[in-house]
Amino acid sequence: MPGLRESCEIHFGTSDLYKVLGVRKEAGEGEIRRGYHRVSLKVHPDRVQQEEKENATAEFQILGKVYAVLSDKEQRALYDEQGIVDEETDTLSQDKNWEEYWRLLFKKITVEDIKAYEEKYKGSEEEKNDIISAYMDFEGNMDGIMESVPCADFEDEPRIRHIIQKAIKSKEIPSYNAFVKESKKKREQRNKRAHEEAKEAEEIKKEMGLGDDSDDLKALIQRRQNDRKKEMDSFFDQLEAKYCNTSKKATSKSKAPKKGKK
Repeated sequence: MPGLRESCEIHFGTSDLYKVLGVRKEAGEGEIRRGYHRVSLKVHPDRVQQEEKENATAEFQILGKVYAVLSDKEQRALYDEQGIVDEETDTLSQDKNWEEYWRLLFKKITVEDIKAYEEKYKGSEEEKNDIISAYMDFEGNMDGIMESVPCADFEDEPRIRHIIQKAIKSKEIPSYNAFVKESKKKREQRNKRAHEEAKEAEEIKKEMGLGDDSDDLKALIQRRQNDRKKEMDSFFDQLEAKYCNTSKKATSKSKAPKKGKK
């Protein structure tokens, strides 16, 4: 039976655990968790057609093991230093129920959950901490920040920028060139993408004859989940990945280092 790295190569085209989750090698706990959630949503056995379930189940189990390694300090250190995965640990037990493990990490969401969480989250100290953490993780790159912060859409960008600018001014975080010198063209491209995603959502709603009530929105989200030909980073998969109520609250990372890349 192939080991974890070999299984990753077979199913995901790379033996690099970080690349499997689509995160950086220096990624923090939050980024690794978000990466695992994004990719696992794509192959969750409950979200695919019957004929795809066997392969999806195998990939889902592999992703659970990858996350288990990278979220464990000792396992991750061993992998980072020697490129080795200890296959004999309880962390990678073959008897582990990876779907149950996933459900413990990520609560199943409803439309009501999304709305309630967004109302509570936006403007909160938790959101501020997430923004600052994302700023540090992505070294000021607003594309990464906007993708990473839960509930963020293009209308929130000026408010998010103000929070970051205020933190820079107070020397809570370093001033990264990627943020302070971002070109107008790049901002416009990001805004254009956001508008295109919103337009796509409206077109699908019209095509399906849906309104704005919760049942219609659920149907719309289900339609998006079943479209296996679309890329994972498209609008509705982002909706679930961003708005999901996790069982673990975001940890405060507001005490960022005072010095960084200028």
